[in-house]
Amino acid sequence: MPLDGEAVRRACGDTVVIAGRQLCRAELDKFRKAAAAGAPILVACTQEAPLFTEVSNETEGAGAISFVNIRETAGWSKDAKASGPKMAALIAAATEPMPNYPWVTLSSEGVALLYGNDERVVEAAHLLKDHLDVTVLIKRPVGIAPVRVTEFPVVKGSIVSAKGHLGAFELTIDEYAVPSPSSRSELAFGVARNGAVSRCDILIDLSGDAPLFPAADLRDGYLRADPADPTAVLRAVLKARDLTGSFDKPRYINFNEGLCAHSRSKIVGCRRCLDLCPTGAISPNGDHVIIDPQICAGCGQCAAVCPTGAAAYALPSADAMMRQLRTLLATYRGAGGKRAVVMFHDADHGGELIDALARYGEGLPANVLPVQVNEVTQVGLEAVAAAFAYGASAVRFLLRAKPRHDVAGLAKTIGLAEPILAGLGFDGARVATIETDDPDSLGSLLRAVASMEGAAKPATFSAVGGKREVMRLALREMHAVAPAPVDVVMLPEGAPFGTVEVNVEGCTLCLACVSACPTGALSDDPERPMLRFAEDACVQCGLCKATCPEKVITLKPQMNFLSFAARNRVIKEEEPFLCISCNTPFGVKSTVERVVAKLEGQHWMFKNSKERLDVVRMCADCRVSAMAKENFDPFATTPRPPVRTTEDYLREREQKDQS
Repeated sequence: MPLDGEAVRRACGDTVVIAGRQLCRAELDKFRKAAAAGAPILVACTQEAPLFTEVSNETEGAGAISFVNIRETAGWSKDAKASGPKMAALIAAATEPMPNYPWVTLSSEGVALLYGNDERVVEAAHLLKDHLDVTVLIKRPVGIAPVRVTEFPVVKGSIVSAKGHLGAFELTIDEYAVPSPSSRSELAFGVARNGAVSRCDILIDLSGDAPLFPAADLRDGYLRADPADPTAVLRAVLKARDLTGSFDKPRYINFNEGLCAHSRSKIVGCRRCLDLCPTGAISPNGDHVIIDPQICAGCGQCAAVCPTGAAAYALPSADAMMRQLRTLLATYRGAGGKRAVVMFHDADHGGELIDALARYGEGLPANVLPVQVNEVTQVGLEAVAAAFAYGASAVRFLLRAKPRHDVAGLAKTIGLAEPILAGLGFDGARVATIETDDPDSLGSLLRAVASMEGAAKPATFSAVGGKREVMRLALREMHAVAPAPVDVVMLPEGAPFGTVEVNVEGCTLCLACVSACPTGALSDDPERPMLRFAEDACVQCGLCKATCPEKVITLKPQMNFLSFAARNRVIKEEEPFLCISCNTPFGVKSTVERVVAKLEGQHWMFKNSKERLDVVRMCADCRVSAMAKENFDPFATTPRPPVRTTEDYLREREQKDQS
């Protein structure tokens, strides 16, 4: 591949750049010499990573080593001669440090349950019996021949519910029965019962029925195969053999329940993560939600749509990804690149397509900058906004033709980004998905992306902080460099930005909305009756609307770029009522007067007593004193009529008859 070494050297600044034709073979001593210097090394080759790692480990004093692929992503392309800026950008972005992330440990002792309909599941169990503690559960055991020696249990039953993960599955089984030991020509089963509970570490489903879990291929420890496909069954068996011991998986989501806007006082507001989680790892937990890290498969949709940043992706974090984008796009532009198209892709699907397109096709266009992420669905609005703020002309998301799970969260992100970009003057199809499994189709679709200009003077900000903070920062910076910025952009329903509209005449300043607001967007004033609103903090969760007893609040989704620097807006303010006894302000004047008007002459407790009505006009302390002085019992009522018994009735009738 042609290599523009000068472009790389210009982009890398003071870094020592060593070029070669065959560093992994004939020129391997160049690498040994560089490794012996003790400085960190970035190798622009991933194919020979094991070799370079081995040599580095054998070299005394060698520094840290990392890798980046510039061959399949840039050099092997019909645009290779123009790929110098892209190579420089990919190398520079690979040096951006990524923070560490926590791990979750799953433990399995090898207790496996095989679930099927016929003897094929028994045959699979024979392949595993020497490696795992096997039990076979057959749904319809017809014609199952008894074995000469019982090497593992074979029972009858149907799984009606399943939960758990690798090392901790729990199954509820109906029609459960064990075979008779005296079965002769075929297994005969005893009396069946429902509601049996079974626990296992590994669950192998060869039933051919509907999967027992949502997004079944993302559930660790659950292996499912079509019993009519021997290859698929063998693949599941071989994978199950390795599922004994302790396994580490990333804790994909960092969750801060203090920021969660799920509910308040048993009124549900935000359900975005609950509606999108494909694996069912998220469940309500009081006023918040809880994310089971053992079940979470890392799709990242909860973090992408979380309006408050309570759920934040950790692989990498939002601010780390934005810093990588900053380096990528700034280096590309500094090396002479134009009209950059950022393409987010995963390693399994996207990496393979890019490799195939490079080896057998025309390769990626020179202006397409691939950004590998753990899951494409983890990318949120903050990364999209940052890409355009840093100068990208378009963003594409590479997906499978048939995604492994619902990608509704990504669709929401794109649906939110489109009106914002259009409102700021970024015309054309700026954000879209590419859904294909064909490398040639990928190349054609990328080359068909319209040539559009990015921001004339891209931003240079560095993102640090939580998800909500860096999202606001990215949006503000994108607005600052936009071709035709406007102050307000209307957004679709469900957007995490917007304002509230209050029917001021109907509002009584009860402030129930303030107590319900999880972000502090609605607030009061401790000195006087007042309702204030900070649009910058509003996430449109709807808790204020649902809580308001007068039903005078409506939500209006919009992006108000002025709100980032605006002061709190006063929605309603009234005079406080002054206690008629001590002149202390309390309550709202209009509310107290309205209550007095309704009680005066209407309620039996206040009909003929001005003193009692004055109690309503007093503060809490004076009210207690007045009630004690008057010896007023607030629970007193008119005397109840005496109870008439049967004896009273008979006596009265007897007296009447005698008279």
